[in-house]
Parts: sequence; C-alpha cells; structure tokens
Amino acid sequence: MDILFTALPFLMFITAVVALLRGFPVAFTLAGVAILFALIGLALDAFDPLHLRAFPQRIYGNIMEMDKSILVAVPLFVFMGVMLEKSRVAEELLEAMGALFGSLRGGLGISVVIVGALLAASTGIVGATVVTMGLLSLPTMLRRGYDPALASGSIAASGTLGQIIPPSIVLILLGDQLGSAYARAQREQGIFSPDILTVGDLFAGALVPGLLLVSAYIIYQIVIAITRPAASPAIPKEELNADIFKIVRALVPPLGLIIAVLGSILSGLATPTEAAGVGALGATLLAGFRNAGASTNPRSGRWLVAIGAISLLALIAAAVLLNLRAGTDGSTRLFALALGALAAIGTAGAIIRLFRTGVLDEVMTQTARISSMVFVILIGASLFALVFRELGGDGSVRAMLEAVPGGVFGAVLVVMLIMFVLGFFLDFIEITFVVVPIVAPILFLMGVDPIWLGVLMALNLQTSFLTPPFGFALFYLRGVAPPSLPTSAIYRGAIPFVIIQLFAIALVAALPWLATALPRMLYG
Repeated sequence: MDILFTALPFLMFITAVVALLRGFPVAFTLAGVAILFALIGLALDAFDPLHLRAFPQRIYGNIMEMDKSILVAVPLFVFMGVMLEKSRVAEELLEAMGALFGSLRGGLGISVVIVGALLAASTGIVGATVVTMGLLSLPTMLRRGYDPALASGSIAASGTLGQIIPPSIVLILLGDQLGSAYARAQREQGIFSPDILTVGDLFAGALVPGLLLVSAYIIYQIVIAITRPAASPAIPKEELNADIFKIVRALVPPLGLIIAVLGSILSGLATPTEAAGVGALGATLLAGFRNAGASTNPRSGRWLVAIGAISLLALIAAAVLLNLRAGTDGSTRLFALALGALAAIGTAGAIIRLFRTGVLDEVMTQTARISSMVFVILIGASLFALVFRELGGDGSVRAMLEAVPGGVFGAVLVVMLIMFVLGFFLDFIEITFVVVPIVAPILFLMGVDPIWLGVLMALNLQTSFLTPPFGFALFYLRGVAPPSLPTSAIYRGAIPFVIIQLFAIALVAALPWLATALPRMLYG
C-alpha cells in the first residue's frame, strides 16, 4: 500500500501527459485527471476532500486578487499583438529590411531575423509573426533561389523570438508561476518577508540572452552565405528600392512601441500591466492611422488619430521628465490633462475607423479567444497542482531531484531535459502550467537563482515551437507555405536553429550572469 501511495502522483502525471498526447482539451484534461485521482486518493484515504471544497475560494484568492493583476497583462499584450498584425507593420518592415540587406548574400535571411526580432519586441505572438512572414517572405525567398530548408527554417525560428524577447506571453506566465513558487519556497524556509520575483525581473533577465540568440541567428545566415553561396543568393541592386523615407516610416512605429512598452518596464516607470495598456493603446492608434479601408476616403480622420498618437508620446515624455503626481503645480497638471484628452480623442477616432471596417470586432474576438484559453488552462492546472501536491507529489519529486547525481546542476539538467522532451509533443502553456509548479519550488529550496531558472525555462520552451513532430511554428508555416515546398524541408530547416537554441541554453547555464546581470544592475 505504501508503494501505491508513493506511485500515485507519478501515475497522475503520466495519465495527464498521455491524455494530452491523445488530443484531449488541455484545461479539461488537467481538471478531469485531478478530480479522478482525488477520488482515487479519497477511496484510499490519501486525500482530504476539504481541499476540493475550498478550491473555488483558492481560485478567487490566487487568481482574482490584486496581487495577481500581472495576469491582466496577458489579454492586453495579446490585443496589442493582434492589432499590430492588422496594421501592416510586418509587411513594411520586411520591405524596408529587404531593401537594406537584400543586395548582400544572405541578406533576405538577415532581414527575416531582424524583422522577427522587432516583431517579437513589439507583439510577442508567434503564430501571427510566422504566418505573416511566411506569406510575405517565403515566396520571395524561394523565387530568388534560396534553399527551401534555409528559407523555411529562418522564418519559423525568427517567429519564435517572441517567446524570449520581452514583452513575451511566456515570460508573463512563467513570471506568475515562478513568483508564486519562489514565495512558497521562502515560506517553507521560514522567511516570512520574502523576496519577490516579478515579471519585470524576467523581462530584464531575458533581454541579453534574447539578443544573443538573434545575433547567433544572423551569424548562422552569414556562415551559410559564405560556405554555401548558392543557398542564399543576393538580389541585384537595380531591383531594390531603398527609399530612406519608407525605411524610416517602417522602423519608427515598432521602435516607438518597443521603447514605450519595454523601456517603461525596465526603467521602473510602469508595471508590465500598465505598460501593456500603453502598448495596446499605441497599437490601436497605429492600426487606426493605417487602416486604409476606414471609409471611401482612406485619409479621412487620419489627422485626428495622428494628433492622438503625438499626444500620447508627449504624455509619456512628460511622465518621464516631469512629476505628474498629486501635489504638482496646476499648470503641469493642466498640461497633462490636455495631452490625455487629446490622446483619448485620437483613440476614439482610431476605434471608429477600425469598427467601420470590422477590424476591431476581429481583434476583440481573437483576443477573447486566446485569453480565455489561457485562463481556463490556468484554472485546470491549479486544480491539478493542488491534487498532485496533496497526494504527496512534491515530496516524491523533491526526493527524486535530490537523488540525481551532480547536485543542483544535475537537478536543473534533468528538469530541462524533461521540458525539452515534452516540448516535442506539448504546447508551452501546457508545460508551463503542468511542470513548473511541480519542480520550481523544489529547485528554489535547493538554492537555484529564480531569474536564471526562468530564463533557462523560457529558452527551453521556445524550442517547443520548432521541434517535430508538433512544433507549432512549423505547423503555422506549413499552413501558408506553397504546396511545392515539402514538409520535410520545413522540418529539416528547423533543425539547425534548434541546435543554436540548445547552444544558447548551454551558454546561459554555464554563464548565469548573462541572465542575472541586467536585473541586478537595474533593480539591485
């Protein structure tokens, strides 16, 4: 009977993984397996039913309280990404970068990586980035004689940069899960005024590794251009239109959003949720300004949206340079209120333009669908973690990790290997909500740095988008790729980039300061 009690949490985990691999809905699988094993534990007198009775209050306390307001950033960042998808930012960026680098061997591949990085820092949605770049870049690269595997691998890998370059949905979800696990681990150590792990810490920690990954992708493109010139030919200069005005117009909007969103978070001026609100507002203004189908006259009302965007930028600058808190002089507050009113009027104009063409309805529907999926999975995962913990799973996992040769490093290595293997079959959300709550508290009790662990996990989860057979970036690209491009070429093209990402994980594992130096520099 003791062996059965010990094996029960592992059987629970295996059952959940098998059900997920069979294609059952994630949220209902996690909740259903939790209830099933709670009933089994109840029959074996190994589970107290009072835990299930208190679960609704647990959900309300853990998810709906103000200390979980960080989760509000999820729908806001999703809204920002979907809205930017409709504003032709990616299309203009690809044209501008192609004009800049297209005359070089490997230039189109370098352009795709740079655009992927810029879209990652301004949208953070992998599916939208891969689909957009697949529709716009893949036909051009194939027509110009690029190796099909190199072209498809470059697009798929560049699209996944949104998982590691902040602001990123995976970093927000990891920050929420790791923050709770870190606080719990400190309480178990008798620390009742614990240190706090924030999403801003993870954003700062992931920035340098993310830029290193972008650099590694570009270096790979250069190496291929040198060693295999026929795989990535240049575009004749006479076929390129390097209009400096178009290039500036393509670069300024995403860079402005990156500075407004990421800069405000890293500087401490705004929380991630507040910055996400600013990003959503900025994306709405940008999409409204560029929405050419708003009326029979595509330029009608654009001046109003432009005034709103300029006022929003001026208001952000005033918040940085001036003290807008209560107690400031009346003229400063009046100036800020005037800017806020103009920004609100411009936003209203943008919303009207987007509403008339149905863009707003489409964006809101997609945002609600994605956000609902995340939060329903979160509730199911919370029930799963509760039952797993009460069945003694924490103690079993802790004993297993402590028994791994190599101490702390060996335990982290085993966790990374498990997450990497699961990434072949499961989505990053499923891995985040199933694995992280189980292993993170134990690793923290063993003395693992939370920012370092979070960045390693984020890099690891990024590979799940590229690893066959169920790499979602590969599926997204297959859906928009021409029929003449074989699926085997898409899979083959992803392999070098998976190796690059594994190298990045090993580098951050060997040099933890790559993830921890910037947060300590910014926040102490």
